Amino acid sequence: MTTLYVLDVPEHTAVAKVAAEDPAVTVGQIGPYFEISAAGPIVIDRRATGCRHAVWYSCVGGVARDSRITQHDKDALRVEPV
Repeated sequence: MTTLYVLDVPEHTAVAKVAAEDPAVTVGQIGPYFEISAAGPIVIDRRATGCRHAVWYSCVGGVARDSRITQHDKDALRVEPV
């Protein structure tokens, strides 16, 4: 299971919304965070979110122990299972 946590603030809502468009991804809430989970990789396209670079690079709140970020650049955020 791959899990990404994104702080639930207005600036980051688009990240969770775009992630939820993938039918393999579920988006829930845990405390003040969006919990974005999938059985396989999670890939979020930055341009689809409309986030500017500063917001994009600050959106990651954390990943689960069995997940790792393999891409976080101007194009996409990719989290994969370990």
